[in-house]
Amino acid sequence: MSLPWLVADIGGTNARFGLVTRPGGQPEAVAVLDVSQHLGLADAVAAYLADHAGGVRPGAACLAIAGPVEDDRYRLTNAGWSGSVKELGIPRTVLLNDFEALAISLPHLAGDDLVPLGGPPPAAGLTKAVLGPGTGLGVAGLVPVREGWQPVPGEGGHVAVPVVTDLEMEIVRALHADGMPYVDAEHLLSGTGLPRLHRGLALVRGVTAEARTPARMTAAQMTAAQMTAAQMTAAQITSSDDPLCVETVEVFLALLGGFAGGVALTLGARGGVYLGGGVLPRLVSRIPGSAFRARFETTAPALTEYAAAIATVLITAEQPALTGAAAWLAQRNPDV
Repeated sequence: MSLPWLVADIGGTNARFGLVTRPGGQPEAVAVLDVSQHLGLADAVAAYLADHAGGVRPGAACLAIAGPVEDDRYRLTNAGWSGSVKELGIPRTVLLNDFEALAISLPHLAGDDLVPLGGPPPAAGLTKAVLGPGTGLGVAGLVPVREGWQPVPGEGGHVAVPVVTDLEMEIVRALHADGMPYVDAEHLLSGTGLPRLHRGLALVRGVTAEARTPARMTAAQMTAAQMTAAQMTAAQITSSDDPLCVETVEVFLALLGGFAGGVALTLGARGGVYLGGGVLPRLVSRIPGSAFRARFETTAPALTEYAAAIATVLITAEQPALTGAAAWLAQRNPDV
């Protein structure tokens, strides 16, 4: 695989691209493109290479996709892009799930890339899990193998939402009555889920939340930074001191703790649970005082000691999935 390599992290809102120009190097010439402004993946790749990479022709590519991938085919879960990477014309192109790439990045993150969220330091050499709310809710594992690490992709964000308290159950029932036949974890634990959770809580509390209802979200104008309405609304909720917004965030973090605990138990992630995505960095100051860690440790009361021994860590690195995609190519290139 001749250099340079193209690496990408393609989400439902943003497509992040970079170039790897030397063996073991970090992505360079990183640029973020708005998914909604491009017809598809081939169009976005061509725009990046022309406008941000000097028109180079990559010798290989590793693309992390926020949705299911199979061989050369992909489909974004929260946007309209789908197709085959053969359309790109790059000699060797590999598709990964976006959280699969994020999982691969974990051994390469350290220092300021990570913020502890409770529990002991991560145990070395044991299975890790990574999850996080962005436009959607991603989940993956990382398992130690003889050659190093093996990522385990999945679609765990679409399991049932882990409601426990009476309030959480009331919120789900209110959303059912409001027209949602099924509420999965991603429906509430994501950037688009935060406004939905806010709406459900407003219904339970019997108050109006007109400015942040889904109908107003779809009608909202984009900002100069080209934020989607869903992003803009999630940002409003996470930054507001309005009592309903504050309670929405509290419920969100409690549900996320329960969800993370379920992932930890399912994968046996004694090497730590790492949290990524675009939502949590805005909430980092609120997590320590929330129910997040308590719900994580008590997901299964019979296994509280097991869960309490598992670290929870926030990923704060700017483009970790690009790091993971670069690491994937480097590990599989016999010339490196």
